Amino acid sequence: MKIAAIIQARMGSTRLSGKVMKDIKGRTVLSHVIERVKQSNLIDEIIIATTVQERDNVIENEAIKCGAKVYMGSEEDVLSRYYLAAKENNIDIIVRITSDCPLIDANILDKILNFYLEEKYDIVTNAGSDLNQRTFPRGLDTEVFSFQILEEAFKNGREKHHREHVTPYIYEKSTKIHYFKNDVNYSNHRWTLDTEEDFELISEIYSRLYKGTHDFYLQDIIDIFNQEPTLFTINAHIEQKKIN
Repeated sequence: MKIAAIIQARMGSTRLSGKVMKDIKGRTVLSHVIERVKQSNLIDEIIIATTVQERDNVIENEAIKCGAKVYMGSEEDVLSRYYLAAKENNIDIIVRITSDCPLIDANILDKILNFYLEEKYDIVTNAGSDLNQRTFPRGLDTEVFSFQILEEAFKNGREKHHREHVTPYIYEKSTKIHYFKNDVNYSNHRWTLDTEEDFELISEIYSRLYKGTHDFYLQDIIDIFNQEPTLFTINAHIEQKKIN
C-alpha cells in the first residue's frame, strides 16, 4: 500500500498571486510546507500537483529542489490533476493538502491518517464541507481518502465545483464521512495563506518559533497566541473564500 501527500500549488492565486513562492525566513512557503509534511511517519511520497502553465515552472523547480515529485496538469480542473497525479504514481491512499498551509502539522496529519487506516470511511478530515464540525485552525486542513474514491469522483463529478475543489463530490455523495476533532476547539484561528494579512500573521509566527528547523506544532503556536492575543487582530477580518 502506497500513501502519498498530494499538495496542490499554482502561481495564479486570485487573492495573493505567487503566494507559494513568497519568502518566510529565507525559504519559500512551498518549501516550508514540504519540509513539514516530510515529518510524517506514514507518508511514502510527496507529490506537488501544479499546472502546465509556464508560470508554474518555478513551482516544479522548487518542488524538485525540496525532494518532492511533481505532476503538472489542468489549472482549472484540479480534480483531474489529483486523479492523474495519483494514477501516474500508483498511489493507494491520498492525503490532500494545499500549499497555502505553511504551518501544517505532521503530528495531526499522522493521527488523521492512522484513524483512516484503522476505520472504514470514504474520507477522514479535520476540515470538510460542514464548517460546524471544524475544531482545528484553518491552515492545518487534511483530507484522507482512497484512490478508488478519488476515481469515482473523477469519473462522476460533473459540476464545476466538483472539478475545481477535488473533494466536494465525495462530501455530497458519501455517507461514510468522519470529521476528526481536536479536544479543544481552535477553529477561531486562521493560519492559512490567502491574503497579505494572512502572510503578515504567518510571518510573525515564524519569526517567533522558526529557528531553522520545523520543531513547533499546534500547541506551540497556540501558546504564542495566549501570550500575545493581539496577533488575532492581524487577519481576524479576513473571510474564507466560499465554494460556489
